[in-house]
Amino acid sequence: MANTTTPIRVGILGASGYTGAELVRMLLRHPNVEICALTAERQAGKPMAEVFPHLGRYGLPGLVKIEEVHWDKLDVVFCALPHGTTQEVVSGIPHGLKVVDLSADFRLTDPAEYAAWYGHEHRAVDLQKEVAYGLTELNRQGVRKARVVANPGCYPTSALLPLMPLLLGELIEPGGIIIDAKSGVSGAGRDAKQANLFSEVSEGFNAYGVGHHRHMPEIEQELRLAAGRPVTVSFTPHLVPMNRGMMSTIYVRMADGANADDLRDALVKQYEGEPFVGVVPAGVAPATRHVRGSNHCLMGVFPDRTPRGAIIVSVIDNLVKGASGQAIQNMNVMLGLGETTGIDQAPMFP
Repeated sequence: MANTTTPIRVGILGASGYTGAELVRMLLRHPNVEICALTAERQAGKPMAEVFPHLGRYGLPGLVKIEEVHWDKLDVVFCALPHGTTQEVVSGIPHGLKVVDLSADFRLTDPAEYAAWYGHEHRAVDLQKEVAYGLTELNRQGVRKARVVANPGCYPTSALLPLMPLLLGELIEPGGIIIDAKSGVSGAGRDAKQANLFSEVSEGFNAYGVGHHRHMPEIEQELRLAAGRPVTVSFTPHLVPMNRGMMSTIYVRMADGANADDLRDALVKQYEGEPFVGVVPAGVAPATRHVRGSNHCLMGVFPDRTPRGAIIVSVIDNLVKGASGQAIQNMNVMLGLGETTGIDQAPMFP
């Protein structure tokens, strides 16, 4: 157990984005943490109150550039930087610092696969052996021992939490998995983009990354480990006109002799006692409003009308369990703190 009498000195790289701001919001109520550094390349020199007025009353440090950070005054660094930039930054961080990376830079274990999907060579291959994939409920031991944790993507989190136990238990077939996923607009980031303007996204609903989304190899990598053989999924993400929230509707083919109740019972057993992952009663469909603002994942299982078919509905808040909340959960595990510390707030409703 970590010494909780001395504050854990935290730096957040990329504090001007949605996930960075969510890290700040949640860490402000963490009893063991002191926020000591906030970076934002384009907003450097500004107070946090100017970038996020809702965080302006908490005496936060001003925003600086990464090269201005004093690493020797930090214990943990959260990287909420754009994909493709974190590898070089983490390579330059002193080895004694713990790192939780919210980008995709360390999620894929195969450098060749990373290069194929992200368009450039992996720039910190030697560091990859120190990385644990941070799907906390299913890799606590790895997270506990790691120096660098690759926080999962939001879509993978919503899909892997229900699918991995079912593949490990051989209750579903690895082939033919369909993941139909929807996310709130905050999942697209805070940069000004025409496609994210109010008049572009309101009163509409659209698919994107159809047939080739960068979360595909991450999902398949982890499902391959669970199944013990290659898994290819059909995954289509959609943008829905809400600020936050994520739902994955997953279609699976059950193993011979299995039924939807067996799948549900397996998930109940897997997540019994887990503070953040739960299975709703039979016949109940979880909704994004049931997890908004929380670190929770709720899932439900339904029989399909197709032979041996089942439907799984999984919901999370994309900014919390899908990003910043899970990152803090991983930090707590890395440092031997109570896992729910600072992130145990109930969902917001309405």
